[in-house]
Amino acid sequence: MRYDVIIIGGGPAGLTAAIYTSREKMSTLLLEKGACGGLPARTDRIENYPGFPDGVSGMDLMNRFKEQVGKFGAELLEIKEVETISPDEEKITVKTSEAEYCASTVIIASGSVPKTLDIPGEKEFFGKGVSYCATCDGPFYRGKDVAVIGCGNSGLQEGEALLRHVKSVSFIEFLSQMTAEKILQERLRKSEKTKFLLNYKLISINGKENVQSIIIQDRQRAEKKEIRVSGVFIYAGFLPNSEFLKGIVEMDDSGYIKTGQDMQTSVPHIYAVGDVRSKQVRQIDVACAEATIAAISIRNYLSKKGTV
Repeated sequence: MRYDVIIIGGGPAGLTAAIYTSREKMSTLLLEKGACGGLPARTDRIENYPGFPDGVSGMDLMNRFKEQVGKFGAELLEIKEVETISPDEEKITVKTSEAEYCASTVIIASGSVPKTLDIPGEKEFFGKGVSYCATCDGPFYRGKDVAVIGCGNSGLQEGEALLRHVKSVSFIEFLSQMTAEKILQERLRKSEKTKFLLNYKLISINGKENVQSIIIQDRQRAEKKEIRVSGVFIYAGFLPNSEFLKGIVEMDDSGYIKTGQDMQTSVPHIYAVGDVRSKQVRQIDVACAEATIAAISIRNYLSKKGTV
């Protein structure tokens, strides 16, 4: 079967695109390498998405997106990782390890993945005290001391979720100031269970069978100190999930995909939206807006061709 559009990625951007394309009666296939929801589904609480004045859990919000996609007839395949995309004059071929699919247009909504620090102990203790998802693993550290690396929105949001379980959270930030939203900073600073160490670099993660401590270094005075913790939650930024597109579409120096205002990439009829796109602001509502633009751009293109 040849689809009107194939969407790669089932986070907020991909699911929004599927809602729009399927409502326009375009045959739509969405391929997601894991389970739909993307990074927001691993977020304990989202307070800045419009329509939820009391906040909403990331999983609940993404389940609503997915349910809405199902109402309009889009075909959704999970645990289907895309390996290659091959555009030609007639069609675009999308290949997974199991099958090939063809479409007139493609929307890349593959998102981003957590950045690793490549420090001693990070790989060795992954799953043994090192985690990139406090919402997933926080309950395992009930009554224990933990560290959160990174004081951006992700670090503080997930740190707030940890406070329900742990004895204390030490926040370690490489910069001399936090970059998270002020309301998050104010809320977490009020807790007696938090400590903030700004302008510190994480040097190593130590232990035997499991994490027992971390070594951090003051970036100004070069002094090192050891902090006893049982868990380390790393939020040091993200990398675009765009490896499978190298040499196909134009990217910036960091691997994010460049597009025009219509979300089209350097290759005709291939679009990019959400966190994989080169831009300054990465938020759920921004991803949804870009997906809307891409879907409408595709509708206009296929309408001119007379195929929808």
